[in-house]
Amino acid sequence: MERMMENFWWSQSQQEAKLGWISWKRICNSKANGGLGFRNLKAFNLAMLAKQAWRILTNPSSLVAKVLKARYFPTGDVLNAKLGSSPSYSWRSIYSSLEIIRRGTQ
Repeated sequence: MERMMENFWWSQSQQEAKLGWISWKRICNSKANGGLGFRNLKAFNLAMLAKQAWRILTNPSSLVAKVLKARYFPTGDVLNAKLGSSPSYSWRSIYSSLEIIRRGTQ
């Protein structure tokens, strides 16, 4: 996705590539810090997954929390959960964001 955005800004057509005069990382900085304020998609995705993990932690009576608890952390909470064997794509994604929640609760 970021590659497509980069190509849009740095090339005239799909065949013709132009030189990027500023790094993509710098473009993703806020406008106040000299960037263009583009969203870092990897960080944004991780934040949205952490939000789902937080909802599981704070609303354990929701259906998704009950289903994930029964499968991946039946005796504990989401913060102490293990990845488990043969995890689903959604659980692997949420599990990858748990470190952000752990750092925030300390």
